[in-house]
Amino acid sequence: MSRAKGNVAEEKAALFLIENGYQIIERNFYSPFGEIDIIASKEEVLHFVEVKSGEDYELAIQNITPRKLSRIEKTLQVYMKKNALHVDFMIDAVIVTATDTEILQNITI
Repeated sequence: MSRAKGNVAEEKAALFLIENGYQIIERNFYSPFGEIDIIASKEEVLHFVEVKSGEDYELAIQNITPRKLSRIEKTLQVYMKKNALHVDFMIDAVIVTATDTEILQNITI
């Protein structure tokens, strides 16, 4: 996927999250292990959000691999340590297709 398409998907995901009661804390947080697309908060829980897009749901979701989740987990630990946070959190995915945007909460390896 091109960076431009990725940016459009991330913008749609951010708007979707805001419309559903999330507060965007940060976007595109980088660490030596990888990147977290969106960090958001809702009901005192931090959500580390991976955005995936594709022509359909199946094509988008198959790009969330165990390796990708491991990198997200390591990166969120860097974020938590850097910001001295001791709060509840979860890893979520927002799937963006041409016709729909959907959130999958608390995904795991």
